[in-house]
This record gives sequence, C-alpha cells and structure tokens, in this order.
Amino acid sequence: MHQFFVDPTQIRENIITITGKDVKQIKNVLRMRAGEEVAISDGITAKEYRCVIETIDTDCVICQLIFIKEADLELPSKVYLFQGLPKADKMELIIQKAVELGVYEIIPVASARAVVKLDEKKEQTKLARWQGIAEAAAKQSKRRIIPVVSSVLTFEAAVAVASQMDVKIIPYEMAGDMEKTKQLIGSIGVNQEIAVFIGPEGGFAENEIGDAMAAGIIPVTMGKRILRTETAGMTMLGWIMYQLEG
Repeated sequence: MHQFFVDPTQIRENIITITGKDVKQIKNVLRMRAGEEVAISDGITAKEYRCVIETIDTDCVICQLIFIKEADLELPSKVYLFQGLPKADKMELIIQKAVELGVYEIIPVASARAVVKLDEKKEQTKLARWQGIAEAAAKQSKRRIIPVVSSVLTFEAAVAVASQMDVKIIPYEMAGDMEKTKQLIGSIGVNQEIAVFIGPEGGFAENEIGDAMAAGIIPVTMGKRILRTETAGMTMLGWIMYQLEG
C-alpha cells in the first residue's frame, strides 16, 4: 500500500486532502483510481490514517478516512545524527539510510577537515534536496514522521547542541576499547536523546575531539578497521536500533 504525508491542517474530520507533488505521483506515475486505499501520515505523530481515494482532481486528491492505526513504528528514543559534511553525493545516501534506520534528525556539520563548503545559496538548495530524500525514505520505510535535515552547524555549535542530550557518542579511530563501546550502547534506554557524531572523510581533528570530550561526548571505537564516513554512521545507527528495538 502506498503511503503519503500531509500537513496536519489537511486532515479535517473524515476527509483528508493530498496536495503538492504527490498529486502528480498518484495520478500520472502510480495511475491510481478512486476506490483504492492509501496510508497517510501527518509527519509528526505516530498515527496512520487509512483512507480510500474519493476523487482525483488536477491539484488535489480527496480521501475518505476508514480508520486510524495507532501502531508506533518509531524508535522509543530520539537519535540525532551529527554528520560531518562528506564529498560528492554521499550525504544523500547517508540521509536515506539514516532515515530507514530510525534517525529522528540529521544535522550536517561543517568540521575542520570537511572538504565541502556551502555558501548560503548552495546550502538552501542542498537542504531542500536533502529534505526531499528524507521524505522519500520515510515513505519507503513506512515511517510515521519525516526526520528533519537541519541547517548546517559549525562543529562548535553542534557540540553545544549535543551537550544537552542524554547519550553522546563520537566514534574515533584512536579509541581502542571495544568493551566500552558495547557497554555504552547497552546502556541506552527509552525516552532518551542520543547524539551520534560522524566525521567527514578525513575524520575529526584532535582539537575537535578534545572539545567534544570537554562537553561530555564520549569517544568510542567501532572496531579494528577504518570505516568510510557513509559506513560509520549506518553501523552506529544499526547498533543503536538493535538496542532500542530489543
């Protein structure tokens, strides 16, 4: 069954109206017809609105509510991925997989060794594209919310934001105690805010690790091998998802 997201204002009692680019998707790509069922979420709550299409117009699709499904498919804690800006289109892959793995928010970070530098115009264009990828991944993985891709933060600003969270992790190649990593992941519980820092291709600079540690962010190892930036985030999020799903 196809899933779509709408703004909460588009949900009126037993009628839900789909607008925007999804209308073209429903009409011209999926070639759906009146009478077919769809799943709709508001991108904020854990509710799924199961509906049947009543009419398909040029600029909107009118759906009749059948029932509301309350099953919560989200992780019981909020995981924030602080991702050092990678080269090329790697960020798109990272966002897609992070959303599939249950991340709550993705914060791009301009760290010292990040090769990519975004000016204000480029940043707005990138953010719009990245948010679109997050929405598509949320639909594909049947998420109830659309994770936000925030504006790019400096490393200092990112550390300040993360310092207020319950669990704070920064994988670092010089951290060598795997047992410590296991214990830290194993201590993660429900209703927590979890910050995960992942460096760009060149990793984090030593002074950045020092600043992170001063803010209570704990360096951990991810094993004996050096992982690419796009692999490291997926691995850590996978471990956290495994812990929280259990």
